[in-house]
Amino acid sequence: MAAGVLFRDHEDRVLLVEPSYKPTWEIPGGAVDADESPWVAASRELAEELGLDRPAGRLLVVDYVRPQDGRPEGVVFIFDGGHLEEADLPNLVFADGEILSAGFHTIGQARAKVKPLLANRLAAAVEAAHQDVTALCEDGVRVA
Repeated sequence: MAAGVLFRDHEDRVLLVEPSYKPTWEIPGGAVDADESPWVAASRELAEELGLDRPAGRLLVVDYVRPQDGRPEGVVFIFDGGHLEEADLPNLVFADGEILSAGFHTIGQARAKVKPLLANRLAAAVEAAHQDVTALCEDGVRVA
């Protein structure tokens, strides 16, 4: 399992983070540890990656991911982090060197920086936030 947090700005752009350990960008979040709930993992990752101490917000996406690239099947949860603005970015703390930078991007811009699976999941998450629902996805594609 993995859990991430979607932050948007007033222009509805999404916050992406630049990891130091791979070429593609991500949203804040990561793997759920053993004996850890997805919402606790999301909050933990926010603290570790951005220095933010806050609970995960409303559940936006549950995405079932089929086995691929030698990895077993999985489930990804995306929670609503609410709104941040450009002015908030200098206050983020990249303490452990895992994250190099962060910035806001339109979904179109995000598609050039993230893996296609995440790009589709982000589009579903933004749509779910607007509709005030939880989107069910399979491999990033909304099915309900």
